[in-house]
Formats: sequence, C-alpha cells, structure tokens
Amino acid sequence: MDGNGRWAASRSLPRTAGHRRGADAVRRCMEAAGELGVEYLTLFGFSSENWGRPENEVSDLMGLLRRYLRSEIAEMHEKGVRLRVIGDRSKLDSDIVSLIEDAEQRTAGNDRLHMTVALSYSGREEIAHAAREIAREAAAGRLNPETVDTQAVAARLLTADIPDPDLLIRTSGEQRLSNFLLWQLAYAELVFIDCLWPDFGHAELKTAVAEFQRRDRRYGLAVGSR
Repeated sequence: MDGNGRWAASRSLPRTAGHRRGADAVRRCMEAAGELGVEYLTLFGFSSENWGRPENEVSDLMGLLRRYLRSEIAEMHEKGVRLRVIGDRSKLDSDIVSLIEDAEQRTAGNDRLHMTVALSYSGREEIAHAAREIAREAAAGRLNPETVDTQAVAARLLTADIPDPDLLIRTSGEQRLSNFLLWQLAYAELVFIDCLWPDFGHAELKTAVAEFQRRDRRYGLAVGSR
C-alpha cells in the first residue's frame, strides 16, 4: 500500500492526512475483496524499516493503528472478516499488542474473508526466523536436517496456515517487492498500478483481478505440462 505521502504532498497536506486517507482505502479494499469473492487479503501496513521514519510520523501511524483497531473490529466481525497480524510485535506498544490480540480472538471464528495485516514486518527476517526454528529443532534432536525441505520451511513461516498469494498488487507505480512475503510470492502474479493507495478502491481491485485472470500461470513449467 504505497503512496500515502505523495497523495498528501500533492494536496499540500501533512503526511498524516495521507495515512488517514490510506486507512479509508483499507476499508474500501476489504469491502471490495468480499464482493469479488476474494477469500484471503494480506496488506503490508508497516515494515520493519519504517521504524526509521521521523519519530512524529511513526507516532501518528501508531495512533492511527490504535483508532483503527478500536473502531473497525466490531464491523469487521459483523461482516465475517477474520483479522490476523504478522510481524515483530516486540517493537509495538503493549496496548497495541493487546488490541491486536483482542481483535484476533474476537474474529477467530470468521471465514468470509481472511485479512492479514503485516506490521513491523520483514520478509527476510521471517525466513531467518524459520531457519532459526529449524536449527533449534535439529540441535535438540527433534528434526533430522536431511529431511528439511521447502515444506519444512513454509511450515515455520508466519503465514504457515495461509495459502501463498496468487496476486501481488503494488500501488503508486513502484515496481519492487520491498521485503514483503519474499518466500510466499515465488509464483504470484505481479500487477503494478499507478494509483496512489489513498485513491485505491473497488474499481482498482477489480481491474487488478481482471488482469490476473488474463494471465497464463505456468509455475515455471513448460507449456502443456500442467
């Protein structure tokens, strides 16, 4: 979800205004996903690198996160949305962690839309975490290193019980992964759109899904082999 700052700058507004409008786009995207029959939606909300942003901007983002968790969860629950958060929670304030845990518990039984939000998240760190888990189990004698395969790694990722993405959408014209779901995106289709995230809505998601449906997905196989 990229382009909040540029959206605000183009209107001579503070960056916080772009982030607030970006939160509205999250709601629109969630609603559009449900209408289009999308079952899993993962949003990159805040990267581990984002902690290096100016302190006042980080503080505003955390305040916005608090307000979102307090004001939106009841409606999400009513609409059958299950919320999960992945990332390093140790860097988040304790009250935010409590709000996340409450939201996850409250929506745990929902299955109309599985929405995952990546907060304080790093794709490389996620893979490193899985590697550490494997190393610990092997050192303790609970795992034979010779049996470690891609499934063993995937089972120790933060998204172990979530299907790998079929489609990655990157907004604002940027064309890079930015350390997002590096393992899981191995065979995803990539769609890059010029729309800034605060302007993203039903039409943009529908266009991206339509582009995905036109793709011939081969998973690295020769034509006709799948």
